[in-house]
Amino acid sequence: MAEMEGPVLVTGAAGNLGRAVAAALAARGATVVGLDRVSAPLEAMLAALPGAGRHMALSDLDLADPAACARAVAAVLARFGRLEGVVQTVGGFAMAPIAEDAPPLFEAMFRLNLLTTANLFGAAVAAMRPAGRGSLVAIGAFAALRAPAGMAAYAASKAGVLRLVEAYAEELKPAGLRVNALLPGTLDTPQNRAAMPEADPAGWVAPAQVAEAACFLLSRAASGITGALLPVTGRG
Repeated sequence: MAEMEGPVLVTGAAGNLGRAVAAALAARGATVVGLDRVSAPLEAMLAALPGAGRHMALSDLDLADPAACARAVAAVLARFGRLEGVVQTVGGFAMAPIAEDAPPLFEAMFRLNLLTTANLFGAAVAAMRPAGRGSLVAIGAFAALRAPAGMAAYAASKAGVLRLVEAYAEELKPAGLRVNALLPGTLDTPQNRAAMPEADPAGWVAPAQVAEAACFLLSRAASGITGALLPVTGRG
């Protein structure tokens, strides 16, 4: 028997974290619905997963548009008849000192991090509520707990994600749906290594470690957990 079944919708599935989540889910027997902006790398990634024929690709959808989120969920229901889980990895990061932390940066961070999550979760909840089950996992940030210098806009937007998760978790308890968030530290990615060449990545967290935590929150083993804000910070 498969450890997980799905379908599980993974956004940003062609990115560093999204790929790790998709791989971890597929290794457990889950059906992965990968969503990303560009179709070619997404389809190549899904084709390389175990059980490639059972997975599904969705592309050319802007999660800042609630109608696009509704279309994505409708496509999942049309093919599989249900949606069991969501892992929302789409987001953005930017740093700026106070003097440059202008309203446009706040707007961009809130659009990329909070609005996308609210839109996607809203569409997913509408699909999951009739079944009385489902698990939603958001990607917050450890910086949302205590913001470092230069991260006002980013940390504020991720703090919004955490408050959204807490409120949704409370509201959806009677419906049988669970909502949780992961709070990664600095991810060990090629992009972060290039951006911070003087830093020691030994204390960073690997995308695979975050993916393992996401799989746990989606699984039956976490059936009693909702509203959790789980740090995944490696040895940093």
